[in-house]
Amino acid sequence: MSKHGKRIRKAREAVVRTKLYTLGEAVKLVKANANAKFDETVELAINLGVDPKHADQMVRGVVNLPNGTGRILRVAVFARGAKAEEARNAGADIVGAEDLVAIVQAGTIEFDRCIATPDMMPLVGRLGKVLGPRGLMPNPKVGSVTMAVADAVKASKGGSVEFRVEKAGIVQGTVGKASFGDEQLAGNIKAFIDAVTKAKPTGAKGTYLERAAISSTMGPGVRLDISTLGTTAQVGT
Repeated sequence: MSKHGKRIRKAREAVVRTKLYTLGEAVKLVKANANAKFDETVELAINLGVDPKHADQMVRGVVNLPNGTGRILRVAVFARGAKAEEARNAGADIVGAEDLVAIVQAGTIEFDRCIATPDMMPLVGRLGKVLGPRGLMPNPKVGSVTMAVADAVKASKGGSVEFRVEKAGIVQGTVGKASFGDEQLAGNIKAFIDAVTKAKPTGAKGTYLERAAISSTMGPGVRLDISTLGTTAQVGT
């Protein structure tokens, strides 16, 4: 326990909490502080100038990380017939209709992403109270309600990440693993921030991208200097 505490203290001491780091500096610092015995996940948190209680300030979307997430996602698909077979051939881990609904209603949720064909939504809608709080409810706005199930499954397996603003105006998401190269992590972070920027709602006023920070599973947060990320990321003031 003492070694664990010492490691964390050392990592925190290496980060100046009030400093804004360039993306390159931040990535190197996060990787240097990821000293756990497992491959730590790198997360991005973005504070937005929105109030998600208002419908015209809701931020939601999906980003296809160019270098993947480093995670193996389990994908469930609600579909019948040819579309169910298409999902299986594309690599879906669980495929079903009424049978899958019954499994989920019984409390067994052994998947990380959920996709459904449009005709299945009246059935899947019954699972709103179960899937909704877990962020697993299929939604056409992020491409998880679609007839192109094979494409959706492959995207989910290949690095597609859904994001949604939380009550405090924060968007969070996985951008890779500490074992990734610097350029791989930087590319994913840029792609994520660009996607959030493009998802700016019509009701957002003033500064849209307020703050951003990255961290590893066991490491401290490192604040990003958003102004160094390129013109696209600076849009929204």
